[in-house]
Amino acid sequence: MSGFEKQPARIGYAAAIAAILYGLADVSAIAVLWLALLWWGVCLVLVRSYPAGSARWGSVPVRALMGVLVLVPAWIGLKHLREGGFQFGETNNNLLVILYVFCVVWVADIGAYFAGRAFGKAKLAPRVSPGKSWAGVWGGLAAVGLFALIASFLASASYAETLMLVAASLATGMVSVLGDLLESMLKRFRGIKDSSRLLPGHGGIMDRIDSLTAAIPVFALIITQLGWLTTVGRF
Repeated sequence: MSGFEKQPARIGYAAAIAAILYGLADVSAIAVLWLALLWWGVCLVLVRSYPAGSARWGSVPVRALMGVLVLVPAWIGLKHLREGGFQFGETNNNLLVILYVFCVVWVADIGAYFAGRAFGKAKLAPRVSPGKSWAGVWGGLAAVGLFALIASFLASASYAETLMLVAASLATGMVSVLGDLLESMLKRFRGIKDSSRLLPGHGGIMDRIDSLTAAIPVFALIITQLGWLTTVGRF
């Protein structure tokens, strides 16, 4: 999607991403997560205005930079979730919070699918992804809200914690839709159906993780600000 056609260039890009991750060893994860939040705000503007403005970000170097802003914060957010000091209700298992954010995205997708099929008339972003509808968005968010209530009950969370988890989960569910739309926009701009050949029939590997690349850093930032996840040293 960045526009690197030849395999050596693609390998070099992957190596550059790895080098960036290594170079961020002494940078606070929180700073990167705030940058990610800003970036996804920019993405909202890009998706809403498409195809207008695509000339400004359509070059290979700019799209390569966009890839950095998608992939690096997602990895740092995931690492922060794994290594930070986590406490919610009676739960302090970091692996569970990682599973939770994955489930938020999956639940949102499932809710969106069924609600979209049943009620999906008003299109969400027809110039980017004609198959998505506003009914799908609301259905996905309703499913996420219910899932957050169940998770709070299982964690023996307080009333205040439950309300905050529902709000955090809804925000994460909304931004996960943006991650999906950004990938759809880039594929439409490039005129390609699949993001790679690694998962034939599934639209490529990015189709499996596009929503997560947005959801992970945003959720990690939110629960850190709520005090449920504390930073342990540096990234």
